[in-house]
Amino acid sequence: MHPRNPHAARYDFAQLTDTSPELAAFVIPNPTGDDSIDFANPAAVKALNRALLKQFYGVAHWDVPAGYLCPPIPGRADYIHNVADLLAADHGGVVPRDKSVHVLDVGVGANCVYPIIGTQAYGWRFVGSEIDGVALKAARSMVAANPSLAGRIDLRLQTHTDYIFEGIVKPREEFDVVICNPPFHTSAADAAAGSRKKGRNLGYAKTKSAEPLLNFGGQNTELWCEGGEEGFLKRMITQSVPLSARVLWFSSLISKKETLRSAHYLLGQDGATEVKVLDMSQGQKVSRVVAWTFQDEAQRHTWAERRWK
Repeated sequence: MHPRNPHAARYDFAQLTDTSPELAAFVIPNPTGDDSIDFANPAAVKALNRALLKQFYGVAHWDVPAGYLCPPIPGRADYIHNVADLLAADHGGVVPRDKSVHVLDVGVGANCVYPIIGTQAYGWRFVGSEIDGVALKAARSMVAANPSLAGRIDLRLQTHTDYIFEGIVKPREEFDVVICNPPFHTSAADAAAGSRKKGRNLGYAKTKSAEPLLNFGGQNTELWCEGGEEGFLKRMITQSVPLSARVLWFSSLISKKETLRSAHYLLGQDGATEVKVLDMSQGQKVSRVVAWTFQDEAQRHTWAERRWK
């Protein structure tokens, strides 16, 4: 994990249950006798997330509607800290902090986790876009319930499912970085099959006919879209070109190696001046972020001097 990620060590369940007593009901010994939770239990995962966000980020009121994505906090934090290093490279190696940094989270979700971590770890301002009205309402309620998030997170509804930036980015609005965790699957059936496979690996679904149960949740718009991860990223790259002068860095999480290959090709075709791959790992899980910019090194340094303290 990233060296600034506070979740690199094992979870301290004694401390977490002191912070959030409700978590205690889900703490059980693992096969080695250490405290843990049943990660196949959605309620336990939600309680753990609530405790982590309260202890490390000062968010006392956090929840997601039943069935909505409840993502693992350590991996989300790794993305934010790697993006911070990306910006630091254009700022003399110093991570820019405070509200001078403006971030767009494409597909913020009901959980609003990326903006929570970014605002609390670095003081950044966020815009979160979302096409699901229920998710957006939940995220807005959660932000309103936490004074530490007030004035730092602006949540906007995307009314056109084919657009990623149009209708969200306002005229003359600038962003220092765009982040995104795109839908992985190509269809509802594909998402259900993936859920069953994951369920069998975790031990709570024994047959192909078992009803898929996601320990981390997820609605259709969070799990799949036409063309899956690769199709979404292609649209994102194409639609990023008109914003080349108003966004310093675009980025997206990538799960599949083949998606990375096609992204490199398309970014070369569309004139990206630099493409970076940020490798991340959490235990045995390896993921990556692809980041691209249409501005050369001199332009990026000028941007940093103009916008960041």
